[in-house]
Parts: sequence; C-alpha cells; structure tokens
Amino acid sequence: MNELSEKEVKWNGQPNQEAIALLKQTGKVIVCPTKVGYIVAVSDKEGLERKFSAKNRKRNKPGVVLCSSLEQLYELAEVTSEIAAVYQECWEKDILFGAILPWKEAGKAYIPQDGSDELMTDVRGTSCFVIKFGVPGEQISKELWDQEKKLLFASSANPSGKGNRGLVEGIGEKIANEADLIIEGNDYVASIQPDKTIETRYEQGVMVSFVDRDGNLIPEQGTARSITPAPVLIRKGLDVDKIQSILSEQFNSWDYRHGEYY
Repeated sequence: MNELSEKEVKWNGQPNQEAIALLKQTGKVIVCPTKVGYIVAVSDKEGLERKFSAKNRKRNKPGVVLCSSLEQLYELAEVTSEIAAVYQECWEKDILFGAILPWKEAGKAYIPQDGSDELMTDVRGTSCFVIKFGVPGEQISKELWDQEKKLLFASSANPSGKGNRGLVEGIGEKIANEADLIIEGNDYVASIQPDKTIETRYEQGVMVSFVDRDGNLIPEQGTARSITPAPVLIRKGLDVDKIQSILSEQFNSWDYRHGEYY
C-alpha cells in the first residue's frame, strides 16, 4: 500500500456508493476502472476544472459523456436511425463505443447550469457519447442518472497523452493527489483483454465522428454510395475490428482517419 491508500478502495462488483455520494456533491473527482484503463470522472464544472488541471489537458477537445443506457443517450444526443443502429449493435454485443454527436436542445438542459457546457463541448457544440465502458463506471453512471438525472463526465486518468497501462499505480501522482476517491480494479481491467500484455493491450476505446466539420449531424445514406460527409473513425482502440465491421454493415461510405481530431 502507498500513502494514498486511505482514499483507495477495491471494486467489489457492486455500485460504489461512496463514489455516487461524492459525485452528487459539488466539485468532486473520482478515479474509476473501465474496460481499457482508468478514468477521471466528475459531474459538474468545478470537478471539470479540477480534472483539466490534474491532467494538463487541452480544453478544446469534446468532453466525454458516459451513458448507462441507450435511452439516456437518445435523450441527450442527436442521432439518425443509422447511427442508432450502430449504438444498438454495440450495446447488444457489449462493445465499448464512443461517437462525436451534437446535443439535442432538450438534452442540454441536463448539463449543469454552472458553465459546464464550456468544458463539456468543443467549439462546435459536440461531445463524445460513450456506452459499454465497463461495469464499475456503468453502475455509477446509472445510479446518478436514475436517481437525479445527473451526468457523468470523464477522461482517461493519466497525464494527457500518457497511458496508465490499466494499473491504478499508473494514474500519476498529480491525479492521485487530486482525486477524492480512487476505485482500484486492476483485475477487472486485465480481464477484458486476457490475451494481451500490458505492452500490447488497447488503452483506449474506438471513437467515431458522426458530425461534419461544423458539428452538424451527417446525413442518412440509405442505399446511396460515395456519400460525403460520412462517418469517420478518428481513434482506433478496443474492438476496432468489430466496430469497423458494424460500420461497414450500416454505411456504404465511411472513412478511417485515426488521429484526425485528436
């Protein structure tokens, strides 16, 4: 154990009630395991400010919204039937998936009215909406949403641009010091990619952009071909092969440009 052990708890398979209680307060920061490593999770602007400070992260990137159900996703974000079909298949197959989408006007009402929108969206007004990110965080997100319609915002728990290797020990001293609670789940993270080593495992999830350069939702394609703008896979990661197959089934036109936005 280290000097931070007093704020570190082990995930026991159940929703962590301490984390849920903290995130109902103002400005709290937790660290939580996911399928691909650890995240910093917050629920308001004060928490977002603490997250940005701890990560030394650029403030121009779309924020990440963790959705515990498709119903929550559709209440928050604009989607077409084709986009919904991609999310549906990922949901049914328990595939971690995140996509850049515009907010619904009604969905924006759930963003805390404390200036969080400035840090949760990019200049185009979009965010990344993520599903199936891992049971420990999904449990927390679900209880916050079901009980108070409170959102869970996140980014990776490591200095920006550096991985945590799926180990709580890898989150870095600055984030460890900033966090109010650290949920340790190294075994859970390792169980998702059991055939991989720390060196070969994916440390991030796939991200797809479903918006054009102005942040508007891409048009539906139907059976048309050579459509522009089209979906763009902008970050490879866990289950990229499965997600490429799903995109190919749903869209005649989509693009692979890893790193295009990030």
